[in-house]
Amino acid sequence: MDDSFALNKANWNERAALHAASPDYQTQLFIASPTHLSEVVRFDLPRLGDMRGLRAMHLQCHIGTDTLSLARLGAQISGLDFSSASLEQARKLANACGEQIEFVEASVYDAAKVLGEQSFDLVYTGIGALNWLPHIDDWARNVAALLKPGGRLFLREMHPVLMTLDQDRQDALQMIHSYFEHSEPQVWNDEYSYVVSDSKLTATTTHEWNHGLGEIITALLRHGMNLTALEEHTSLPWDALPGQMTLGENGEWRLNSQPERLPLSYTLQAVKVG
Repeated sequence: MDDSFALNKANWNERAALHAASPDYQTQLFIASPTHLSEVVRFDLPRLGDMRGLRAMHLQCHIGTDTLSLARLGAQISGLDFSSASLEQARKLANACGEQIEFVEASVYDAAKVLGEQSFDLVYTGIGALNWLPHIDDWARNVAALLKPGGRLFLREMHPVLMTLDQDRQDALQMIHSYFEHSEPQVWNDEYSYVVSDSKLTATTTHEWNHGLGEIITALLRHGMNLTALEEHTSLPWDALPGQMTLGENGEWRLNSQPERLPLSYTLQAVKVG
């Protein structure tokens, strides 16, 4: 696991500056418009509810665009990530936007120890995060520990069924990867990040893990969380299956043909028993 984290951390440290400079993350829009929100947060606005005054923690915050968006909705939010380069970009963006946001460098698995137990009203995790974690139970344990009794988890994530598909096929949906959590990671080697950029990466190898919906929910229940909402979506914020998807006006990608065939993402909410 340590080797996997080291590989992934090196990769995300390289991606950070590329992402901050890319139009995909809209950093200049954030600076230019004090009301601008990330497309990820805008998608879930009807589900987030009133954020004003909530003490919130954004786990795996990357360069902080979703973190900043939640702050603009009134949350007293902090961000945590294991990539120092990502947090450097997050701090630059928050400062340029005049927001006072604390960003903490640590692993998700150390979150409760570093941030303090029962410290938050809300734990938020944005899309494209859980696949970087080998053990979902350790994540759920930290989420529950961070929350005050009655506190809420808000999770938007890519669907584990999507993670099983062959992303190189452009003519069919073919399941080739594990749906369930597995000790051996999916190993990827990519010279480029997923944003618009001509820059090549040198830390090209990454490790990812899938976690079935049942595994995620069971882990949360095991650690004293009650599921309050689960909604599956036929869209997500990136072109996950090139050649088979179309970008909509809301910044979300859907299958070209029969989008009801495949759940692409989901929004899950859970409350800590107390």
